[in-house]
Amino acid sequence: MADNKLTKIDLVESVYLNTKLEKQQIQVIVDNLLEQIKLSLENGNTIELRGFGTFEKRLRKGRSKARNPKTGEILSVEPHYVAVFRSGKELKQALWNLPVESDNSK
Repeated sequence: MADNKLTKIDLVESVYLNTKLEKQQIQVIVDNLLEQIKLSLENGNTIELRGFGTFEKRLRKGRSKARNPKTGEILSVEPHYVAVFRSGKELKQALWNLPVESDNSK
């Protein structure tokens, strides 16, 4: 599974190969885009990228009893926000049409 992971640097490299921009310019653009998405979510905004998807914040309920899976320690969790992504129609369709690979690791 780790072989299928793309990093931000991989994305910058891909954009670099498809444009005439310098890598440093692309890096600044990608960093600024991600920072703007983060700031917008912090300010309570929803980010809609037509055909791709929507980023939004969602409130997770708190729990009086939760367990840390690493240590087994019982603790409480306060209500908090998490970032969620809902894929758009075009992205859903593109993924729906992908051929299914057999995965024997499960």
